[in-house]
Amino acid sequence: MKVSTKKVAFVGLFVALEVVLSGTSIPVGVTKIMPLQHTFNATAGILLGPWYAVVAGFFTAVMRVSLGTGTIFAFPGSVFGGLVVGYFYKIGKKDYAAFTEPLGTALIGGTLSALLFAPVINAEGSIWFFIYLFALSSVPGGIIGYFFVKLIRNVLPNINWEEL
Repeated sequence: MKVSTKKVAFVGLFVALEVVLSGTSIPVGVTKIMPLQHTFNATAGILLGPWYAVVAGFFTAVMRVSLGTGTIFAFPGSVFGGLVVGYFYKIGKKDYAAFTEPLGTALIGGTLSALLFAPVINAEGSIWFFIYLFALSSVPGGIIGYFFVKLIRNVLPNINWEEL
């Protein structure tokens, strides 16, 4: 995989925006729900690709946990949504891939949270509990992400995202 300097710059921009906006998170149980995280996951997955979306999600989680605006659940909640969106976009080349963000975040991230992360901090909750919590954040985030991608494509029509 060839590393694109332009895509790395956009990853940095997305991480910075997500960290600045992380004050908008809503504490629910042991998690902090942040739909804007998932908006950027979907956007990065579509515009930058799955692996750049994973990198953006990971570094956002590191920053949010370090600053106290995220919990340990920011890690499984940040990386899998962008990964899934990126792969679905790669296959179909449709912006509707943004709607798959909850598949990665709620199903994969929520399951891993219940099985691996919750026991680390002695948090209680079933797999369905974490899937539900992550869906509360990722469903609106994926929807907003779809419209955000459309907005970016209209505002910056001269950028060919496929060739970055």
